[in-house]
Amino acid sequence: MIITYNQYSFFNFYKMNITQQGRIKSIIAELYHDAKNDYLRMMKGVAKSIFRPMQPADFKDAYLAISQEQGEGLVKLVTAKKSKNIVEFGTSFGISTLFLAQGAIETGGSIITTELIASKAQKAIENFKKAGVNDLIELRTGDAMQTLKNYNKPIDLLLLDGWKDLYLPLFQMLEPNYHANTIIYVDNADMAESRTFLNVVNQNSKYQLDYKYHGKVVLIMVK
Repeated sequence: MIITYNQYSFFNFYKMNITQQGRIKSIIAELYHDAKNDYLRMMKGVAKSIFRPMQPADFKDAYLAISQEQGEGLVKLVTAKKSKNIVEFGTSFGISTLFLAQGAIETGGSIITTELIASKAQKAIENFKKAGVNDLIELRTGDAMQTLKNYNKPIDLLLLDGWKDLYLPLFQMLEPNYHANTIIYVDNADMAESRTFLNVVNQNSKYQLDYKYHGKVVLIMVK
Protein backbone atom coordinates (compact mmCIF):
# COMPACT_ATOMS: atom_id res chain seq x y z
CA MET A 1 0.00 0.00 0.00
CA ILE A 2 1.31 3.43 -0.95
CA ILE A 3 0.82 6.15 1.64
CA THR A 4 0.60 9.68 0.32
CA TYR A 5 2.27 12.67 1.97
CA ASN A 6 -1.12 13.97 3.16
CA GLN A 7 -1.99 10.61 4.69
CA TYR A 8 1.39 10.43 6.40
CA SER A 9 0.94 13.96 7.78
CA PHE A 10 -2.52 13.08 9.08
CA PHE A 11 -1.35 9.89 10.79
CA ASN A 12 1.64 11.71 12.29
CA PHE A 13 -0.64 14.51 13.58
CA TYR A 14 -3.08 11.93 14.97
CA LYS A 15 -0.26 10.12 16.78
CA MET A 16 1.06 13.37 18.26
CA ASN A 17 -2.47 14.34 19.32
CA ILE A 18 -2.99 11.05 21.16
CA THR A 19 0.37 11.40 22.88
CA GLN A 20 -0.34 14.98 24.00
CA GLN A 21 -3.82 14.12 25.26
CA GLY A 22 -2.32 11.28 27.30
CA ARG A 23 0.24 13.65 28.76
CA ILE A 24 -2.47 16.11 29.81
CA LYS A 25 -4.56 13.34 31.39
CA SER A 26 -1.53 12.18 33.35
CA ILE A 27 -0.94 15.65 34.81
CA ILE A 28 -4.65 16.05 35.62
CA ALA A 29 -4.56 12.72 37.48
CA GLU A 30 -1.52 13.87 39.47
CA LEU A 31 -3.27 17.11 40.42
CA TYR A 32 -6.46 15.35 41.50
CA HIS A 33 -4.34 13.03 43.64
CA ASP A 34 -2.69 16.04 45.29
CA ALA A 35 -6.10 17.65 45.79
CA LYS A 36 -7.50 14.72 47.77
CA ASN A 37 -6.90 16.60 51.05
CA ASP A 38 -8.50 19.77 49.75
CA TYR A 39 -11.28 19.64 52.35
CA LEU A 40 -8.75 20.22 55.14
CA ARG A 41 -7.13 23.07 53.20
CA MET A 42 -10.55 24.64 52.66
CA MET A 43 -11.47 24.33 56.33
CA LYS A 44 -8.28 26.18 57.30
CA GLY A 45 -9.33 28.98 54.97
CA VAL A 46 -12.88 29.06 56.34
CA ALA A 47 -11.55 29.20 59.92
CA LYS A 48 -9.85 32.50 59.15
CA SER A 49 -13.23 34.04 58.30
CA ILE A 50 -14.44 33.71 61.88
CA PHE A 51 -12.87 37.05 62.76
CA ARG A 52 -13.07 38.83 59.37
CA PRO A 53 -14.65 38.50 55.92
CA MET A 54 -13.41 35.64 53.77
CA GLN A 55 -10.65 36.51 51.29
CA PRO A 56 -9.23 34.72 48.21
CA ALA A 57 -5.81 34.51 49.89
CA ASP A 58 -7.36 32.31 52.59
CA PHE A 59 -7.50 29.53 50.00
CA LYS A 60 -4.07 29.97 48.41
CA ASP A 61 -3.25 26.31 49.11
CA ALA A 62 -6.62 24.85 48.09
CA TYR A 63 -7.37 23.54 44.62
CA LEU A 64 -11.12 24.24 44.72
CA ALA A 65 -11.23 22.17 41.54
CA ILE A 66 -14.12 21.15 39.34
CA SER A 67 -15.04 17.46 39.42
CA GLN A 68 -13.65 14.91 36.98
CA GLU A 69 -17.15 14.57 35.51
CA GLN A 70 -17.38 18.31 34.98
CA GLY A 71 -13.95 18.38 33.40
CA GLU A 72 -14.80 15.67 30.92
CA GLY A 73 -18.02 17.51 30.18
CA LEU A 74 -16.04 20.68 29.49
CA VAL A 75 -13.91 18.87 26.93
CA LYS A 76 -17.05 17.64 25.17
CA LEU A 77 -18.58 21.12 25.29
CA VAL A 78 -15.52 22.79 23.75
CA THR A 79 -15.28 20.24 20.96
CA ALA A 80 -19.02 20.08 20.26
CA LYS A 81 -19.31 23.86 20.00
CA LYS A 82 -15.95 24.14 18.18
CA SER A 83 -14.91 26.80 20.68
CA LYS A 84 -11.63 28.51 19.81
CA ASN A 85 -11.51 31.73 21.86
CA ILE A 86 -11.78 30.51 25.44
CA VAL A 87 -11.59 32.74 28.52
CA GLU A 88 -11.40 31.43 32.09
CA PHE A 89 -11.84 33.32 35.34
CA GLY A 90 -10.21 31.43 38.21
CA THR A 91 -7.22 29.31 37.17
CA SER A 92 -6.26 28.02 40.62
CA PHE A 93 -3.64 25.31 39.99
CA GLY A 94 -4.88 24.69 36.46
CA ILE A 95 -7.06 21.58 36.52
CA SER A 96 -10.01 23.15 34.72
CA THR A 97 -7.64 24.93 32.34
CA LEU A 98 -6.08 21.61 31.36
CA PHE A 99 -9.50 20.18 30.57
CA LEU A 100 -10.16 23.24 28.41
CA ALA A 101 -6.81 22.65 26.71
CA GLN A 102 -7.85 19.11 25.84
CA GLY A 103 -10.77 20.56 23.92
CA ALA A 104 -8.75 23.43 22.45
CA ILE A 105 -6.28 20.98 20.92
CA GLU A 106 -9.15 19.46 18.95
CA THR A 107 -10.60 22.80 17.81
CA GLY A 108 -7.36 24.65 17.15
CA GLY A 109 -8.27 27.08 19.91
CA SER A 110 -6.45 28.91 22.68
CA ILE A 111 -7.15 29.94 26.26
CA ILE A 112 -6.73 33.11 28.28
CA THR A 113 -7.04 32.40 31.97
CA THR A 114 -6.63 34.68 34.98
CA GLU A 115 -5.64 34.01 38.59
CA LEU A 116 -5.47 36.48 41.47
CA ILE A 117 -3.01 34.58 43.69
CA ALA A 118 0.53 34.78 42.28
CA SER A 119 1.73 31.55 43.93
CA LYS A 120 -1.16 29.63 42.38
CA ALA A 121 -0.53 31.21 38.99
CA GLN A 122 3.13 30.18 39.08
CA LYS A 123 2.26 26.60 39.98
CA ALA A 124 -0.37 26.50 37.23
CA ILE A 125 2.18 27.63 34.65
CA GLU A 126 4.48 24.81 35.76
CA ASN A 127 1.61 22.35 35.33
CA PHE A 128 0.86 23.65 31.84
CA LYS A 129 4.50 23.20 30.87
CA LYS A 130 4.58 19.65 32.23
CA ALA A 131 1.42 18.89 30.25
CA GLY A 132 2.96 20.39 27.11
CA VAL A 133 0.17 22.93 26.54
CA ASN A 134 1.74 26.19 27.73
CA ASP A 135 1.77 27.39 24.10
CA LEU A 136 -2.06 27.22 24.07
CA ILE A 137 -2.55 29.10 27.33
CA GLU A 138 -1.93 32.69 28.35
CA LEU A 139 -2.16 33.11 32.10
CA ARG A 140 -2.72 36.63 33.41
CA THR A 141 -2.00 37.19 37.09
CA GLY A 142 -4.01 39.70 39.12
CA ASP A 143 -7.52 41.07 39.53
CA ALA A 144 -9.61 39.76 36.61
CA MET A 145 -11.36 43.12 36.28
CA GLN A 146 -7.96 44.51 35.33
CA THR A 147 -6.33 41.56 33.54
CA LEU A 148 -9.34 41.15 31.22
CA LYS A 149 -10.20 44.84 30.99
CA ASN A 150 -8.91 45.29 27.45
CA TYR A 151 -9.95 41.91 26.09
CA ASN A 152 -11.45 42.63 22.68
CA LYS A 153 -11.84 39.31 20.85
CA PRO A 154 -15.07 37.36 20.37
CA ILE A 155 -15.60 34.91 23.23
CA ASP A 156 -16.76 31.43 22.30
CA LEU A 157 -16.65 30.04 25.84
CA LEU A 158 -16.33 31.90 29.14
CA LEU A 159 -15.73 29.83 32.26
CA LEU A 160 -16.62 31.58 35.52
CA ASP A 161 -14.97 29.74 38.39
CA GLY A 162 -13.40 32.41 40.59
CA TRP A 163 -14.50 34.70 43.42
CA LYS A 164 -18.29 34.77 43.15
CA ASP A 165 -18.88 38.48 43.82
CA LEU A 166 -17.00 39.22 40.59
CA TYR A 167 -19.25 37.08 38.40
CA LEU A 168 -21.66 39.89 37.58
CA PRO A 169 -19.22 42.77 36.96
CA LEU A 170 -16.95 40.50 34.93
CA PHE A 171 -19.88 39.13 32.93
CA GLN A 172 -21.04 42.67 32.16
CA MET A 173 -17.55 43.92 31.30
CA LEU A 174 -17.03 41.11 28.78
CA GLU A 175 -20.57 41.27 27.38
CA PRO A 176 -19.56 43.24 24.23
CA ASN A 177 -17.46 40.19 23.24
CA TYR A 178 -20.37 37.75 23.26
CA HIS A 179 -21.92 36.51 20.02
CA ALA A 180 -24.83 34.27 19.03
CA ASN A 181 -22.94 31.06 19.87
CA THR A 182 -21.21 32.22 23.06
CA ILE A 183 -21.60 29.99 26.11
CA ILE A 184 -20.91 31.18 29.65
CA TYR A 185 -20.17 28.26 31.96
CA VAL A 186 -20.98 29.15 35.58
CA ASP A 187 -19.47 26.86 38.20
CA ASN A 188 -20.72 26.75 41.81
CA ALA A 189 -24.04 28.05 40.54
CA ASP A 190 -25.76 26.78 43.68
CA MET A 191 -23.88 29.20 45.97
CA ALA A 192 -25.75 32.26 47.26
CA GLU A 193 -23.65 34.84 45.42
CA SER A 194 -23.91 32.84 42.20
CA ARG A 195 -27.70 32.59 42.51
CA THR A 196 -27.89 36.37 42.92
CA PHE A 197 -25.83 36.79 39.75
CA LEU A 198 -27.97 34.30 37.83
CA ASN A 199 -31.19 36.00 38.93
CA VAL A 200 -29.93 39.25 37.41
CA VAL A 201 -28.95 37.54 34.15
CA ASN A 202 -32.25 35.67 34.00
CA GLN A 203 -34.14 38.97 33.96
CA ASN A 204 -32.56 39.75 30.60
CA SER A 205 -34.58 38.12 27.82
CA LYS A 206 -31.42 38.00 25.72
CA TYR A 207 -30.12 35.04 27.71
CA GLN A 208 -31.23 31.48 28.36
CA LEU A 209 -30.14 29.47 31.40
CA ASP A 210 -29.55 25.72 31.31
CA TYR A 211 -28.95 23.97 34.66
CA LYS A 212 -26.51 21.04 34.80
CA TYR A 213 -25.12 18.67 37.44
CA HIS A 214 -28.13 19.08 39.75
CA GLY A 215 -27.81 22.86 39.69
CA LYS A 216 -24.09 23.04 40.46
CA VAL A 217 -23.42 24.36 36.96
CA VAL A 218 -25.41 26.71 34.76
CA LEU A 219 -24.79 27.33 31.07
CA ILE A 220 -25.80 30.80 29.96
CA MET A 221 -26.53 30.98 26.24
CA VAL A 222 -27.35 33.91 24.00
CA LYS A 223 -30.80 33.47 22.45
